[in-house]
Amino acid sequence: MENEKRLKRNIIMITDGDAAARGTVEEVARRIGGRCISRSSGNPTPLTGERIVSLIKKAQHDPVLVMFDDNGDTQMGKGEEALYYVATHPDIHVLGAIAVASRTRGALGVKVDVCIDRYGRKVNRPVNKNGFVEAGSEAYIIGDTVDVLNMLHIPVIVGIGDIGKMKGRDETCVGCPVTMAAVRFILSKNGYSLKNSRNWKNS
Repeated sequence: MENEKRLKRNIIMITDGDAAARGTVEEVARRIGGRCISRSSGNPTPLTGERIVSLIKKAQHDPVLVMFDDNGDTQMGKGEEALYYVATHPDIHVLGAIAVASRTRGALGVKVDVCIDRYGRKVNRPVNKNGFVEAGSEAYIIGDTVDVLNMLHIPVIVGIGDIGKMKGRDETCVGCPVTMAAVRFILSKNGYSLKNSRNWKNS
């Protein structure tokens, strides 16, 4: 049983997959010494969950960052279908998810552990797609690819604004501070030491 757990690949799921998200997620993966499944980007997600799992298994090392996107579909679209398959696969261990906000009518939304606003601050209130804090008594995210998270047991969920809609505040040229903060929060909650190194240690 212990060996089986050790063989599982550790991933972080991001519910955004457009070109802006891809650039940021790739850079964050590089900075933490992880891997990004670049081919998982697209509007909507272009790959099946089965294909994404295959690519995750081929990644050189963990953590592996994976993108999913429903492209505005309020039902369970391709992104959510792929996310559900990956998250429930026996060879995958989900460290956490980054729930990305969007202006999607009819979406239920998901309660998150914390939100990161456009300025990189942790807040216990909702943020919108532009990364601004909204009124509310708890951290919550509404987006087109987040409802499926309610069907899963995700240990840590962090909410952020749309990666490409925060006026450049999460771009690679400024170090992707919002997505980086979200990834670091998830890693810290899973016992990873916060060193900018290829060798993330699970203590």
